[in-house]
Amino acid sequence: MDEIDRRIINALQGGFPIAERPFALAAGRLGLDEAELLARITALKQAGVISRFGPMWHAEKMGGGLTLSAMQVPADRFDEVAAVVNSFPEVAHNYAREHALNMWFVVATERPERIKQVLAEIESRTGLPVHDMPKIEEFFVGLRFEA
Repeated sequence: MDEIDRRIINALQGGFPIAERPFALAAGRLGLDEAELLARITALKQAGVISRFGPMWHAEKMGGGLTLSAMQVPADRFDEVAAVVNSFPEVAHNYAREHALNMWFVVATERPERIKQVLAEIESRTGLPVHDMPKIEEFFVGLRFEA
């Protein structure tokens, strides 16, 4: 990661332009062209420096529901269970972890009551318990890189 990558990460955490060509606008603010910004974001993702690039929605503020969930999935069923979990449009992202609870995923719904329905459907389709860990308090941890 070079100085330009650090500037990109620092700049894009504080807001992203809403425009017809937002990457062109963001690139201009960084002294780059649109193609270079897109290529660098792609390279950062491919290198594993960043895991995702996208908006962070506050589902609760929009009238929806959000929860973190975890499952203990036998290794020989991991791909099968991941496919079931990921088949739900309400599953925002799903991560494998080295832990007894080895599958973690976020469920974001249009209505809070839908969370319990989604988790029950996942349990029913996989035959495995789902641990629901709703957010009690939110913390913001900013990540900035020295230039």
